[in-house]
Amino acid sequence: ETEYAPLYDDFGLGTTIWSPLASGLLTGKYNDGIPEDSRLATENYEWLQDQVLVEERIEKVQRLADVADDLGCSTAQLALAWCLTNSDVSTVITGASKPHQVEENMQALDVVDQIDDTVEERIEDILDNKPEPAQNWRR
Repeated sequence: ETEYAPLYDDFGLGTTIWSPLASGLLTGKYNDGIPEDSRLATENYEWLQDQVLVEERIEKVQRLADVADDLGCSTAQLALAWCLTNSDVSTVITGASKPHQVEENMQALDVVDQIDDTVEERIEDILDNKPEPAQNWRR
């Protein structure tokens, strides 16, 4: 992400986050297998199962659920709120497929103010994927 720094810093643009719930993984619904009514249970979606259902990722989602519980929200709301707190993000495409998912996702707006430095540090410790700043991104 660091190569985009000039777009953020010099031009005030932001990124569009597509699939912020990682194809439903960050909702926690795959923590105990694949529900029959989920996208990953759909025929010919085996390729997506292989990408999404990685044990290490599921373990991280389970740990994120503890953070969400402490904030009184769902893991989906936590994930969306976390995206919204990033100053380099201008749009988050939620990709909900059911009306109740849209309603739940919009409640992430109520969680944004709870993502303080302490919560962000807990999330970053779990994810362990924060990009290193580029040493020299200008040519």
